[in-house]
Amino acid sequence: MTRRHGYALLSAIITVIVALSAAIFFGVAADDGGDHGARRPGAPGSAAPASGGTWVGTWSASPSGAEPGTAAKGTAGRSVRNVVHTDVGGTSARITLSNLYGHRPLAITHASVAVASANGPAAAPGTMRRVTFGGAPSVVVPAGQQVVSDAVRTAVPHDSDLLVTTYSPTSSGPVTFHRHARQISYAARGDRTEDPSGTAYTERTPSWRYLTALDVFSNEAAGTVVALGDSITDGVTSTIGANHRWTDVLAERLRRAAGSGGVPRYSVVNQGINGNRVLPDGSLGLPVENPSGLSRLDRDVLGRTNVRAVIVDLGVNDILRTPGRADPDRITAGLRTLVSRAHARGLKVVGATLMPFEGHRGYRPDREKVRQAVNAQIRSGTVYDAVVDFDAALRDPYDPRRLRADYDSGDHLHPGDRGFARMAEVFDLASLKGAAPARL
Repeated sequence: MTRRHGYALLSAIITVIVALSAAIFFGVAADDGGDHGARRPGAPGSAAPASGGTWVGTWSASPSGAEPGTAAKGTAGRSVRNVVHTDVGGTSARITLSNLYGHRPLAITHASVAVASANGPAAAPGTMRRVTFGGAPSVVVPAGQQVVSDAVRTAVPHDSDLLVTTYSPTSSGPVTFHRHARQISYAARGDRTEDPSGTAYTERTPSWRYLTALDVFSNEAAGTVVALGDSITDGVTSTIGANHRWTDVLAERLRRAAGSGGVPRYSVVNQGINGNRVLPDGSLGLPVENPSGLSRLDRDVLGRTNVRAVIVDLGVNDILRTPGRADPDRITAGLRTLVSRAHARGLKVVGATLMPFEGHRGYRPDREKVRQAVNAQIRSGTVYDAVVDFDAALRDPYDPRRLRADYDSGDHLHPGDRGFARMAEVFDLASLKGAAPARL
């Protein structure tokens, strides 16, 4: 080989290396940095967003366990159409599917997203889009894992219902689900993934299956707020299909006030699980069902997309479900650990006082003393960066150990729709702004 040819070959190699390095750099810079522990396929066929903005969460739900009765067949041979409500809108969408409680790989051979047409499983005309994974229409989600789809270019309106449909021809064992959706979703026999009419979707379910997150590429928000809580945050006594959880009302307030008076431009996602506690997990098993707030912090808060702040409303189940052993100092120590871990990621944490529950079947005077002691520490400013006083806002002024009657769902523990609205109304939106306090 001549010296000239050697120089030419070396020059060509350097050119290729520079080009590859630039591609890798810009590819990483374009991502939001949010693999978040999910198995994210390579995306040669991904539709890159065409307009300015950032990825934020517009909806999410924590996987809370395995759906009863699904261990043998799962949803094999059926299309699952989840109905979810968006907070902010965007120009592209991507979904997260979970097989956390499955015993075998979950084969998804077809998936789609569409804007819902009024109520029910039908899609609005012209909105049906196929979802791909690494450029392919199918994906296998290993048992105990989750997967994030490619970006799908589609107009996602804010404050609207979306249909996310998946089809699996085989069973993966128990279906990973979120039990208390307060939203009716659907299923149909056969592959009806891209059926816009919805007429085949005759099976109804009050739960969300497999789907745990919906992100959008949006210019309506600059980040995501995660609400970490129990059944009160989950909204288990709110009106089905009305989106009257306190997080829904808070999201609407933020969207309308965004950018004014120090209010940040954030979306809100709900990570409430019925019966959730700060410290103990809900049940045995691997993986455990209803993991504690501390156990699921990485998955359900730090693992969400573009998180900027966390709202924590946990502790009442530590009192109710730990007979004779509820210790206010242990509960608040657990909350401080949670806050410290969020601070390590630069997240601001707003915490809620625990609301009264006299009249509920679990009420006892000693448990009321624990609640008061926990609230005293929360109000002292030694637990959270900022406090929202749900207790003061919803208690009966004539009997502060009880919920005010018009805010009570009737079980004397959970608010009804008016109570959830009140929770959102008393929230200081500006308290979400800023980062974690600097460590000295």
